[in-house]
Amino acid sequence: MKVAIVHDWLYVMGGAEKVLAELIQLFPHADLFTLIDFLPLSDRGFLKNTKIHTSFLQKVPTIRKRHRQFIGIMPLAIEQFDFSAFDLVISSSSSIAKGIITGPRQIHISYVHSPMRYAWDQQAAYLKEARMHWGLKSAVARTMLHYLRLWDFRTAHGPDLMIANSAFVARRIKKTYGVDATIVNPPVDLQYFQPVTEKQDYYVTASRMVPYKKIPMIVEAFSKMPDKRLIVIGDGPDIDKARRAAGPNVEILGYQDNDALRTKIAHARAFVFAAEEDFGIIPVEAQACGTPVIAFGKGGSLETVRGLDQSAPTGVHFHEQSTEAIIEAVKLFEEKRHEITAENCVSNAQKFSAQKFRDSIKDIVDNYFPERRVHHG
Repeated sequence: MKVAIVHDWLYVMGGAEKVLAELIQLFPHADLFTLIDFLPLSDRGFLKNTKIHTSFLQKVPTIRKRHRQFIGIMPLAIEQFDFSAFDLVISSSSSIAKGIITGPRQIHISYVHSPMRYAWDQQAAYLKEARMHWGLKSAVARTMLHYLRLWDFRTAHGPDLMIANSAFVARRIKKTYGVDATIVNPPVDLQYFQPVTEKQDYYVTASRMVPYKKIPMIVEAFSKMPDKRLIVIGDGPDIDKARRAAGPNVEILGYQDNDALRTKIAHARAFVFAAEEDFGIIPVEAQACGTPVIAFGKGGSLETVRGLDQSAPTGVHFHEQSTEAIIEAVKLFEEKRHEITAENCVSNAQKFSAQKFRDSIKDIVDNYFPERRVHHG
């Protein structure tokens, strides 16, 4: 059975790339198709000897630093890939990858991290953050997004099966495309993220510093709690804003490698997470380390973090993206932290194991190819 895997783009190592790594482990002989590939050498180990095909966008001179500016022609680029030689195509999509063209004899399974947020329900927020919410630039952007929505809706009916990474995303898929999705949670490497029982006296947050992650807001909240220490890990456009908001009790480390990130999370009193994520894998990694999570109570966090209103709680939810809400959540955590045990956190993380993910994908594929139940890697 010839297998192709399709991924939006290889640019940074994030949650979507961890899903890709598991798919490559499942299908080690698959070809990989992606719009552009600028993944740093230090993050490429999971690709092993995978044959990688990129689109014509790879040769555009400015795309490495400005790839999101080319979103308008990415549908054209993804449609140029030829999958006629493959029996099974698996797309890992948070934007464009699900829109590939396959034939009636091929099975296309699309693992959807999210319908493209910037084109659908979060368009207004994205335009505001990009300072394109008024004027001529806004008119051009809104027109482009209109046509992108038409393409996105049309191509949503191409996959034979759509898989959502959470119940939250399954609801968004139903609302956006009118399609019922199967739910398979993303994988967490429980062998890498091991529990640490002896915690130190600091909180930690870690993320790409893009606006919707709300890192500067977390920094501002802790700057108003000078008796609480916060360590911030990550890099991105909002890092200067975070530094300006930081008080002397906040340490901004910037980018850290995986081992340093794991160590800081594992020894923290709690992990703080303020984004409305479709799933959000890093809070689960924190729990795998026995570290409680203080999380914004919308989106995927409601599925991954057990609040104080549930049995065997693993953290605290706050219900407004504001500095005041974070401060109150930290106070509540300090009062109730004896109810949140490392054992609860680790047990909850077990539900999101990499093995469970691989088994779920394997079962789905085998249902489409019952006469060819092949051994996956």
